[in-house]
Amino acid sequence: MPSYQKILVAIDLTEEAPQVLSKAAEVIKAHGAQMLLVHVVEPVGYAYGGDIPMDLTELQDQLDKAAREQLAAYGEQYDVTDDHQVVTVGRPESEIHRLAKDHNVDLVIVGSHGRKGFQLLLGSTANGVLHGTECDVLAIRIH
Repeated sequence: MPSYQKILVAIDLTEEAPQVLSKAAEVIKAHGAQMLLVHVVEPVGYAYGGDIPMDLTELQDQLDKAAREQLAAYGEQYDVTDDHQVVTVGRPESEIHRLAKDHNVDLVIVGSHGRKGFQLLLGSTANGVLHGTECDVLAIRIH
């Protein structure tokens, strides 16, 4: 098994995030690696397809602030310093690819529900991360 030095752990801040974080912490400890803890906030406009003729900036700012607070709480729990916590806005797959490259990450860890068939084809973030990341990817099965 290769020795990983920098591991990006992407979480979605749901009740399932601790499952991913606890497994990621085991891998990080085993390799003596650094954790880059990441959450990607999808733009509010994606949810509404841009059809709402109103300014959603305040709502987007509130989502961003809440994500930063939640990520900071996980960072404190898992000893991840502020400079290794990233909240960004965009499409999760694209942002994870970008961050992995920008930070010279050796391994990306994401959660996966283990979908199959059409569900997988229709939009698994883990699948999107797998196809396009230049480093290794570890998908943690979420129960």
